[in-house]
Amino acid sequence: MDFNFKEEQQQFADALRRWVDKDYTFEERRKIIHSDAGVSDEAWATLVELGMTALPVPEAQGGFDGSAVDMLVVMQELGRGLVVEPYFATVMGAQFLKLAGGQEALLSQVAEGSLKLACALGEQQSRHDLADVATVASPAHVISGTKTVVLHGGQAGAFIVSARTGGAQRDQDGIALYVVPRDAAGVSVTDYRTLDGQRAATVRFENAQGTLLAAAGAGWDVLEAATDYGNALLCAEAIGAMDAIFAATLEYLKTRQQFGAPIGKFQALQHRMADMFIHLEQARSMAMLAAVKVSSSDAEERRRVVSAAKVRVGQAARFVGQQAVQLHGGMGVTDELPAAHWFKRLTMIGLTLGDVDHHLERFATQTSFAGA
Repeated sequence: MDFNFKEEQQQFADALRRWVDKDYTFEERRKIIHSDAGVSDEAWATLVELGMTALPVPEAQGGFDGSAVDMLVVMQELGRGLVVEPYFATVMGAQFLKLAGGQEALLSQVAEGSLKLACALGEQQSRHDLADVATVASPAHVISGTKTVVLHGGQAGAFIVSARTGGAQRDQDGIALYVVPRDAAGVSVTDYRTLDGQRAATVRFENAQGTLLAAAGAGWDVLEAATDYGNALLCAEAIGAMDAIFAATLEYLKTRQQFGAPIGKFQALQHRMADMFIHLEQARSMAMLAAVKVSSSDAEERRRVVSAAKVRVGQAARFVGQQAVQLHGGMGVTDELPAAHWFKRLTMIGLTLGDVDHHLERFATQTSFAGA
């Protein structure tokens, strides 16, 4: 299999990296995350201009019909640059719209960058179990309930919402999906900054009118496939962040002097860097596999590969991040050093859409694994 990126994919990556290096520097990012808005309209406009919002959208709706592998290239660069704009939340929301069908107008708005989306899926009691839904919807699509840690909920123009129309609280079959405009009556949003400088929100729906996206019976399949797609994107973003923190640590070891020599000459530290590199490359291979298989028509294969990737990437992210912080010494946890921010982002990626333990359990419950 050829693991080299196509010319068009490399062009996307190069364009993003040039923008990050020139206009989205670490100091500029710090200004953005400490601003009242927490995101930059100018940075979002640049992402739109570069074609990033159009990339995953079908051509019929003004997009480029990009694959998950195309998105892997983009997410790696966003992870390397620690970009905090609501790109991930929007493109995962777009995947819900694509899988459910019949949402051409909204997809066109996503492609042109005029609509940001957020996925309101988790609840206070659900932890990583997306089937644990207490939010309810009436036959008239009126929704009541509270969603927590909604990534970029405060910046979204519309929400993808999971709500229960039947069954017990953890039943998959009773879950339906809806689109709810941010300005709909009965919707209230509490926006806040997260540990890694991103934005999240608590979103409350009090008899809010939604539009049916996928009815119970089909809703869970769409929900699971779309969040697997989201996990594949998160794995790619983690690779970009690990690439960056590894490079920064290597440079630090070359320049930090102790006992009259760069500390990178100490064999014990060279061994630790070698271990970091091995973890990173294993994680990179799994992230690539997830991007290839996340669109598989075999749902069990998709689940198995995506969960395996989230486990391996999560383990690698923790190891690489911890080693990088330790090798930087006390500086590794300061707000002034980029390494601390990459480590925080890697930590939050590991907790988003299921942590290592959750995906280990999910992997082990697949029938192909149980029958092996």
